[in-house]
Amino acid sequence: MLSVQQLQINGRRGDLLPATSLAVSRGELLLVAGEGQDQRTALALALSGRMKPSNGVLSWDNNTKTKKIRLASALVDSPGVNEPEQHLSVRDLVTEDLSLIPRRYRGALLSKPWLKVNSFEDIADLWIKQLPAGRRLELLSALALADPATDLLVVDSPDRHSADPSTWLPRLQALASDAGRPLAVVAVVGALPDIWTGAAAVIGNSVSHPPEPESEPAPLAPEPAAAVEPQHAVEPQPSAEPQPHAKHAGDAAPEAAEPAAETAEPLDEPETQNLQRTAK
Repeated sequence: MLSVQQLQINGRRGDLLPATSLAVSRGELLLVAGEGQDQRTALALALSGRMKPSNGVLSWDNNTKTKKIRLASALVDSPGVNEPEQHLSVRDLVTEDLSLIPRRYRGALLSKPWLKVNSFEDIADLWIKQLPAGRRLELLSALALADPATDLLVVDSPDRHSADPSTWLPRLQALASDAGRPLAVVAVVGALPDIWTGAAAVIGNSVSHPPEPESEPAPLAPEPAAAVEPQHAVEPQPSAEPQPHAKHAGDAAPEAAEPAAETAEPLDEPETQNLQRTAK
């Protein structure tokens, strides 16, 4: 059983692989969805023991040693890592991959008999770039399983070759459920197919988010003040006839105002009028 708890890999500017947790046993197929190709490849490398994680726990059959995980796993068609070169022929690819199998398992594995036994004679002379998506996956997974020590199969982005899941999903299901050799199969894909109802996980599913600060309650709106009734303007009352000022505060006002003397001198003109006359 492959068990992963909060697996995380640091990058230059951020997480190359955000914290992810998953588990898969022999006889099961697990699809793991991730949007970025870099994240998908980083996860595939870590699950197969090809990249050391920065944090988290990765174990295979309760063994956390990276070497043990690498020997038990096979990484299939990882872009930029071990995807076959497009100019290679199928025959040359088979020859190269069989030469990488440990000597104790290699025996007399040659490309021609291997192609015949595994029913790939019809594509032996084709270039890798000529292979349909489904046939490509069949070839690469068969080469990965040529090593009898392989119990864990990690396939990197099989959906990048075809948007139709029927070109790769049935093959992976058949490999996982093979009664003669049950495998733990993990496929890291861009998105989960709509038809998939089996085990699934998402890259970054163990990222812990800090709790959001509680918002302060909004202050209560002040109660509207009671309306003040407008006061009615008091109409001015006609004043009595002006009384002449007394010369002294103690003098009593005369009973009736006398008309101003005709010989009275005119009042002084305002200061502004004097300034204007001076200016002229």
